[in-house]
Amino acid sequence: MLEAKTVNVRARQNPLRERYKEAPGDALITDRAKTTGGVATDPFHGSVVPGSQEYGIVWPFSIHHAVGGYHDGPNPGDLLCAALAACLDSTIRIIANLLGVILTSLEVDVTADVDVRGTLTVDRTVPVGFQTMRCHVTLQAAKGTNPKLMEKLLAAAEYSCVTLQTLRSGVSVETRFQGS
Repeated sequence: MLEAKTVNVRARQNPLRERYKEAPGDALITDRAKTTGGVATDPFHGSVVPGSQEYGIVWPFSIHHAVGGYHDGPNPGDLLCAALAACLDSTIRIIANLLGVILTSLEVDVTADVDVRGTLTVDRTVPVGFQTMRCHVTLQAAKGTNPKLMEKLLAAAEYSCVTLQTLRSGVSVETRFQGS
């Protein structure tokens, strides 16, 4: 059972809200991930370090069998789906906490479809990239929870999910290559 009252989200976020009103620049953060050691492995496997090196987390990844890889680990598309699932899940739980909604179960299942003929340059009319993504959210709130409150929760979570809104609106990505 997921308890909305376990952590007081308001107590953690209100000081941040006040700080960001006074110093908007403090609200600008930078997330990161970096691959590591990939040249020593075959081109279908590698490792990515999410966040800072200080976390000590390294995720192995593989490439999907549809483009010649072994798909014996999560592929970049899986990681993208995982990022969206994690962001939407945590956003729902944070807003549930703020609204006093007790969730008894929550699962976010994200799927994405890509036609790999684009990336393999089999058909140049096929775009490179995911054509569709779907989020299926299954949740239960404690008995007696007002349905209008649940509607408010879900609308606020959809609005506030950074990864969801980024994917929906697109984002400028600058690529810079260095080396010889």
